[in-house]
Amino acid sequence: MNRLKIVALIGIVALAAAAAATSRGARAEDNPLPTATTHLAFDSFVALVEGGDGAPGEAAFKNPSNPICSTSTSTAANVSTDCEGVAPHNETSIAVNPTNPFNMIGGANDYQLKLSAGGTVNETVFSRAHVTFDGGATWTTVPLDANGYIATGDPAVAFDAVGNAYYATLGFGFGQASPTGKNPDVIVAHSSDGGATWSSAVVVAKGTGSFGSKGTFNDKEYIAAWGSGNAIVTYTKFRDGIRGSYGGSPIFASVTHDGGATWSAPVEISGSAPFCVGFFGDTTCDQNQGSVPAVAANGAIYVAFLSTRETTTFTDQYLVVQVDPATGQRVGGPFKVGDIADGIADYPINEDGRQTYQDSQFRTWALGNIAADPTDGQHLAVVWSDMRNTVHPVPQDPYQAKTNSDVIVSQSANGGRTWSAPAAIAARGDQFMPWASYGGDGRLRVGYFDRSYDPANHKFGYTLAAEKRAGTLAFTTAQLTTALSDPTRDDRWFSGRTPNAAFPHPTSFLGDYSGIDGAQGFTAALWTDLRNTVCFTGRCGHGEDAMYATR
Repeated sequence: MNRLKIVALIGIVALAAAAAATSRGARAEDNPLPTATTHLAFDSFVALVEGGDGAPGEAAFKNPSNPICSTSTSTAANVSTDCEGVAPHNETSIAVNPTNPFNMIGGANDYQLKLSAGGTVNETVFSRAHVTFDGGATWTTVPLDANGYIATGDPAVAFDAVGNAYYATLGFGFGQASPTGKNPDVIVAHSSDGGATWSSAVVVAKGTGSFGSKGTFNDKEYIAAWGSGNAIVTYTKFRDGIRGSYGGSPIFASVTHDGGATWSAPVEISGSAPFCVGFFGDTTCDQNQGSVPAVAANGAIYVAFLSTRETTTFTDQYLVVQVDPATGQRVGGPFKVGDIADGIADYPINEDGRQTYQDSQFRTWALGNIAADPTDGQHLAVVWSDMRNTVHPVPQDPYQAKTNSDVIVSQSANGGRTWSAPAAIAARGDQFMPWASYGGDGRLRVGYFDRSYDPANHKFGYTLAAEKRAGTLAFTTAQLTTALSDPTRDDRWFSGRTPNAAFPHPTSFLGDYSGIDGAQGFTAALWTDLRNTVCFTGRCGHGEDAMYATR
């Protein structure tokens, strides 16, 4: 999983990230821990704005209460869902309305930039809904009512069975008493009209303290919904000690049964994992991150998450728990899905001490998700990516490493109690940040970033893998992208240092996940795409667009 406990100030100010001290004072790179991976604002934002000072932009960027803009109608195979102008969009989630497949909602971190006459660049970031009612030809950007939060991030969207929409995100506050940012709340807005309008965001879980202080840092929430008015949110609760030291990161859950108006008191669901080596004598092993819930055909709810299994190499495992739909309480597990090849010696390391890939600087991790088969309540799958097929040892310098990350799949036929041996969707080069969804035919689909299209293992496309026959874990693959993206150089937005002159302005942030939804007779995909060139404050480079395709 992502390492180096980093807290990041996001939103209307420049990035302020710092590796938190560990409990025994070792260097962070020598003592990796689960990471609060809330999307960073622009890495080295001052370097981005070139002459601007990143001053707060509240006056310039009030989050409006009505639709902002719409894209032109397009019949292209790939459609950008962005219409707000020159600014990045990343970390994508997508859901298809089960009552109307022409209605889809995409979630993304939407950044807003404005250059003042005096050369100051103001920035905000809000999670916003990208909404279509014509099957993806036209997209409207609809703001959420952030209910007083100055920044939001980590978008996740879902529909229940009757077409109510839910948008989960993190809400951040800043103030004079806490200039480094208040730890985020988990919040959810809901919509009864397909995403055209949204309720004010409701607080599901409160954060406490501020960045770098003792408190609770909520992170990486995700949402699933079912029936009429039912939804579950799961998230990581980082327990920060003095000066932000790491104190564990259990997974919590909360449910609603009234369409998102109220939520149950959050409960811890990750349990005491019996599959790991204790951390400094701690046998609870509550070192978890990246939870995602899924609702099975029989109404059971399962949550998959990453958990540290070995604290010498800091490799991880995927675990699954079953929770009570009524209360969110854990009723089964944790059950072990499989071990993950993501230890400290399995990846090259970028300039910020984060895992990355060959000739790259953008951060990555093993995160995937759990998917439930709508034709069989006992049939589940978990996907992730790791380095089991890379030649080891892996040089820490990404410009010396040759990486081969693969998407890994495991399935269960008995409600998550036991799992098949993890199997790779084999391809040359790097595949990463997968997302899975079952179709109505019981076949698994997996979408992921894919560098196999470039012999140099630099540029990526977006691939959709589909099971040939249900339950076989044998796949055919198809490229959804009509153009490739190059994260190794020339990024306009998330670019700070240039550690290698042959790769100027490398991308440092793509987001931490992509999204697909494949239950309505087709698969909808939404990913971060770098193909378009944008110019800002005199420099041009790759943009970051939330790009849509269907198959």
